[in-house]
Amino acid sequence: MTDILEAENSYPQATFSLSNRIRRSVWGVVYTVLFRCSPRPLHEWRSLLLRCFGARIGKGVHVYPTARIWAPWNLVIDDHACLGDDVDCYSMSTVHIGEMAVVSQGTYLCTGSHDYTSANFQLYALPIDVGRKAWLCAQSFIGPGVHVGEGTVIGARSVVTKNMPEWTVCGGNPCKPIKPRKIT
Repeated sequence: MTDILEAENSYPQATFSLSNRIRRSVWGVVYTVLFRCSPRPLHEWRSLLLRCFGARIGKGVHVYPTARIWAPWNLVIDDHACLGDDVDCYSMSTVHIGEMAVVSQGTYLCTGSHDYTSANFQLYALPIDVGRKAWLCAQSFIGPGVHVGEGTVIGARSVVTKNMPEWTVCGGNPCKPIKPRKIT
């Protein structure tokens, strides 16, 4: 029991700066009042709100009102890309969505985790990069530090913890390349 108490006392005071926590609190209010309640077709309005909080959003981007973005200032979405309904973008680190990429409903983009080997269960964050023309199918999970190659399809409910190659259909838990993706 003493070891547990010592480990608990070794946690830092706060993982995030006061500024970060204040910005996330203000974003939470704006998200609840202006973003989440906006009508589905108002993609430009949601893009504007995200830009006001530091997101870099291209033209023709579709972010649906039920998508959740943890820290907009860590979000980069290139032209004509999409974050679908109920996407959870846990953007402790940068999340980059390439041009014409589609992140389908219920996908979880998770840039943060904990080091289970450290005494204080240290929090860490690594960026996620989704290549142009990639498609993350419904309810897929993309873990910290993952790069999804250009044109890659990640099958529904796949768990991606390693980089996936370009122009490949991938799927499963853990996610693995299945076959080349051919465009006809």
